[in-house]
Amino acid sequence: MKAVVLDGYTLNPGDLSWGELEKITDLTVYDRTSEEEVLDRIGDAEIVITNKTKITKEIIENSPSIKYIGVLATGYNVVDVKAAKNHHIPVTNVPAYSTNAVAQLTFALLLEICHHVGSHSEAVKKGQWSNSKDFCFWNYPLMELDGKTLGVIGYGSIGRKVAEIALSFGMNVVAYSRTMRTDVSEKLRFVSLDELLETSEVITLHVPLSNETEKLINKETIARMKNGVILLNTARGGLINEEDLFEALETEKIYAAGVDVAGIEPINADSPLLKAKNIFITPHIGWAPLEARKRCMEIAVSNVKAFLNNRLQNVVNK
Repeated sequence: MKAVVLDGYTLNPGDLSWGELEKITDLTVYDRTSEEEVLDRIGDAEIVITNKTKITKEIIENSPSIKYIGVLATGYNVVDVKAAKNHHIPVTNVPAYSTNAVAQLTFALLLEICHHVGSHSEAVKKGQWSNSKDFCFWNYPLMELDGKTLGVIGYGSIGRKVAEIALSFGMNVVAYSRTMRTDVSEKLRFVSLDELLETSEVITLHVPLSNETEKLINKETIARMKNGVILLNTARGGLINEEDLFEALETEKIYAAGVDVAGIEPINADSPLLKAKNIFITPHIGWAPLEARKRCMEIAVSNVKAFLNNRLQNVVNK
């Protein structure tokens, strides 16, 4: 079968191989595809693989050859899954491949807020330690996590991993999820969203972006939070009203924020977050360690193999 990868560069900038897909399909890989190029590049391909290139209802209706759409990510909002289902096209995703990596970055952001490692390292390199009258110095307030309460919004695989790490730091952990689970540590409590917002000193987001969760963090929900809360988002930028977050950082209602995502990506040059104080922003790299990308590639290939063998897996539009 003919297959096309519309935007393969972010998954594989050259340190992985498309070889396994090439063995089982007639494969064409594009690093990037613009909106105007999508239809032409799909052409008569039966297997379409995308990461962030949108596959809209119009694309689906005008590409009669498509028999399968594979998303090189866990989130699949780039595909009109309803339109695909109406045309009997299965859409698959790659679940759980980046759990450890995203949880790791969540704590990298939190620990940067606690210790300002980068800023202190730069200060040392500029001679401030060499010229110090004392054996040590610090330019920012330093913070210990032990005993503080972490509120985890969303208790999927990443939320669970973050909770596990938080407990190892001696944090108290509360969680809010649409689905309450029983296979949890006795040290973790499920609470209402209101209680989580009101009692947490650190809040971390791990829910998918949907109509229900869009701009979940806004002026109203921020008002319910403790003064001086820390907010983390390694999920989706659309979960936060960025103007409201900017205002909360400026007034110090939110002490600090660490985000790996933005409402529009790449982040707009005029985004209010770029002007906010005490915010740490990384360019959507939580999923990107080599080990995680290898897993993503392996599962994506496995999804295609399953489709070719008429035993679908990881289908999101059944």
